[in-house]
Amino acid sequence: MNTYLKICGIRRMEDVQYLNEFPPDFAGFICAKPYWRYVPPEDFRMLCRKLRGEIGRVGVFVNPAWEDIEPYAPYLDKIQLHGNETAELIAELHDKLSDTEIWKAVRVQSAQDIADADALGADKLVLDSFSVKSVGGTGELAPWDIIAKHRPFKPFLLAGGITPENVRQAIADVSPWGVDASSSLETDRCKDREKIYAMTEAVQNPLYCFAKGLQT
Repeated sequence: MNTYLKICGIRRMEDVQYLNEFPPDFAGFICAKPYWRYVPPEDFRMLCRKLRGEIGRVGVFVNPAWEDIEPYAPYLDKIQLHGNETAELIAELHDKLSDTEIWKAVRVQSAQDIADADALGADKLVLDSFSVKSVGGTGELAPWDIIAKHRPFKPFLLAGGITPENVRQAIADVSPWGVDASSSLETDRCKDREKIYAMTEAVQNPLYCFAKGLQT
């Protein structure tokens, strides 16, 4: 079974060019202030127009009101909620955006965190690491052991510390629907073409994995 790849934190035209060259399944855009990867609506629309059409657009929001989502919504395929959003908000978004999947991110510390998120009504989950520093994008490893033992009923992406070097082990140990990477693909806070190439090859190309000695 194929594992889907999302590369998050896209914010520059150079990032879009790298993804067009080495396409993942999804590109993630931070649509929430005050996070440093934040992309305002006008820049987001420009980047989306240049991104290859087959790459899914995912907007990442943190405790949004509808007014925060509305400027982005026409260009989005998925909405990822990364705060303390409720089942009521998820139901409202399903009503307003019936053709757009809703993903709910979970900063996993325990099995109960996964179970609680599983019950919120999102289409998919993003199981991430917990950090007191930020709601995401820290590069800290998620608790693979907890996730593997207490898998949600919903399909999920594994996030938190996913790198080109460990992604094959993550897939083997946790068997997620998809993987989600951001900070590990950056150098000096900018997306790195060679790291993006390595990640897409590691996830999508078994011959590359064999040549690099990565688990397939």
